[in-house]
Amino acid sequence: MGRPPRLLCCLFLTLSLAAAARAATRHHEWDISYQFTHSDCVRKLAVTINGQTPGPTIRATQGDTVVVRVKNSLLTENVAIHWHGIRQIGTPWADGTEGVTQCPILPGDVFTYTFVVDRPGTYMYHAHYGMQRSAGLNGLIVVAAAPGGPDAEPFRYDGEHSVLLNDWWHRSTYEQSTGLASVPIVWVGEPQSLLINGRGRFVNCSAMAAGACNATHPECAAPVFAVVPGKTYRFRIASVTSLSALNFEIEGHPMTVVEADGHYVKPFVVKNLNIYSGETYSVLIKADQDPNRNYWLASNVVSRKPSTATGTAILSYYGGRSSTRRPPPTTPPTGPAWNDTTYRFRQSVATVAHPAHVEPPPPRADRTILLLNTQNKIDGRIKWALNNVSFTLPHTPYLVAMKSGLLGAFDQRPPPETYAHQGYDVYAVQKNPNTTTSDGLYRLRFGSVVDVVLQNANMLAANNSETHPWHLHGHDFWVLGYGIGRFDPAVHPATYNLKDPILKNTVAVHPYGWTALRFKADNPGVWAFHCHIEAHFFMGMGIVFEEGVERVGQLPQEIMGCGKTKGGH
Repeated sequence: MGRPPRLLCCLFLTLSLAAAARAATRHHEWDISYQFTHSDCVRKLAVTINGQTPGPTIRATQGDTVVVRVKNSLLTENVAIHWHGIRQIGTPWADGTEGVTQCPILPGDVFTYTFVVDRPGTYMYHAHYGMQRSAGLNGLIVVAAAPGGPDAEPFRYDGEHSVLLNDWWHRSTYEQSTGLASVPIVWVGEPQSLLINGRGRFVNCSAMAAGACNATHPECAAPVFAVVPGKTYRFRIASVTSLSALNFEIEGHPMTVVEADGHYVKPFVVKNLNIYSGETYSVLIKADQDPNRNYWLASNVVSRKPSTATGTAILSYYGGRSSTRRPPPTTPPTGPAWNDTTYRFRQSVATVAHPAHVEPPPPRADRTILLLNTQNKIDGRIKWALNNVSFTLPHTPYLVAMKSGLLGAFDQRPPPETYAHQGYDVYAVQKNPNTTTSDGLYRLRFGSVVDVVLQNANMLAANNSETHPWHLHGHDFWVLGYGIGRFDPAVHPATYNLKDPILKNTVAVHPYGWTALRFKADNPGVWAFHCHIEAHFFMGMGIVFEEGVERVGQLPQEIMGCGKTKGGH
């Protein structure tokens, strides 16, 4: 027999009060400034938080309120910080997306982000202004499950480590963005180094001018992850890369995948983990190898022909005879072949919800949007486009414009929802690559169920298609399916996984492939949806959704002051 309704009501009230009593407010004071760093042993200006890159890890418990007071001390550069994976329910203005949810924080100004972390899991934060993310403004968010709550972890471990993966350039973001906007384009190129927890080693250090690179600088010393023999460890792994898809491996230690983007996964074992920009995973390893030697942690570029050396760190056993920082006696693992799409595709398909934590998706969608990713041209400049429209950010943030009735602040015509998919050859170079720009957005009926199918195609060069990691702000979405080749809306929806799809906030679209996702438009606000590769978003690979904006409360005055709101201060 079930509990009587009165008992259920009292139980719910008791649990709610207990949760409220446990919730805490976590305060952080951040000063954003440029500092000289030696992240890969090369001296370079980086955007830092309190002098650090990466910034401090935010640790909280499910239900806590996080308050981050940000002072912009960059002097000549604006700032905005996105809390990647935090849905910002009730606080859409705190999403930290310049041009979408806020005006940027001007030099010398202070802005306070306040939001609730409502789900446990592994998340990240990073700059969302220009291409600033690749300059060093990033870090981790770790949210513990509420004690005794329904989201308790369905696995056990004895200790945990955090691993933040990044790629690193010696050229400034100004040089990179100027090159991308030039005719002919000056591509950002492959990164000089791969970082683990903000540290790496530039392989050509000795060839640089005196003083430019210091191979013994403590800032680029290999990170060390210590383990106790026989214990099980959770490694929280996040990729904040600007360009690179990575393959991550812990030498000699199989990894059991248990979490992805804050959701528990049906466990599966991998030798190495493919992780795309914007994704987070948790894996479990058993410290059961020879404790008298050290082991490599290694990250390698995949999906692009790599010219960057393996990023490395060290796994060391407590009590072993090997010195903690002594390099392992082996060559760092190089991972699978960079162009093995099948290997990466299989990992994507294997990532489904944990049997005890399945949240079934709605059985059908109210609206389907088909988005064709192509590389295009405007006046000789190379752009990326969706359905032949390249996205541009407005000068007045959408959220501010819509709440203030400033409808002239952006194009009121919505972008196209589909393309001529029946006759489109995703393997061919477009006959006419010219495109147009738009800052229009998609208006979604509040509460509706939306399917988005992302279709990858050939680029401007023949026989060339890249992986694109797509990130949705303000939501988690169900990943319903993947495919290689052209998506057919009359055929492929029948193959969707409606039984146990994983919920994520970032997902890969594989070369010449498609990815289908479903979400509920139930979070009032305006939300970006874009490729998480910095250069691609800069070149137009993104869109914006609006849903229930009339339900959003009064906006903070501090998010205004740009575009058509300049007189609002």
